[in-house]
Amino acid sequence: MAIFVKLWEIMVNMFKGIHNINLDGKGRLTVPAKYRNTIIDQSNGNMVITMDAEEKCLLLYPSIIWSSIEKKINDLPSFSKNHRRIQRLLIGHAEDLELDTAGRILLSKPLRSAVEMTKKITLIGQGQKFEIWSEDNWNTKVNKWRAEETDESEQSVLSDLRI
Repeated sequence: MAIFVKLWEIMVNMFKGIHNINLDGKGRLTVPAKYRNTIIDQSNGNMVITMDAEEKCLLLYPSIIWSSIEKKINDLPSFSKNHRRIQRLLIGHAEDLELDTAGRILLSKPLRSAVEMTKKITLIGQGQKFEIWSEDNWNTKVNKWRAEETDESEQSVLSDLRI
């Protein structure tokens, strides 16, 4: 029963919204206050950050969520070129983090450099994880996505959601 309650708490406490944040001089990001208790409750403040395999952003997971993702990635057959790429990018760049007493996490210089991150960043809630973008890269992507035409040959995602 306790496992069911914990899973329910994780599903209910989803990360959402867009947050514009400035990194401090050491490269620390302050996690928005409304998410700190959720992260502490879910994983004692322990998180994992890694690179995204497709976009120029970072992915930030509570450690309890990351552990199941990491298992799935490690279970991929390593003789497949595409699987090895995913393993190298996601597992190879993964770093353990812990919220400090001020609710901050330190983004390592190699990860910040890999995604061209400077002082101004955008934190995007994506359900069970956050995406962390440089503000410039985020704005460029949003403008590109808004300008794209819907592919009429594909079924609309919105119809799949029944919105």
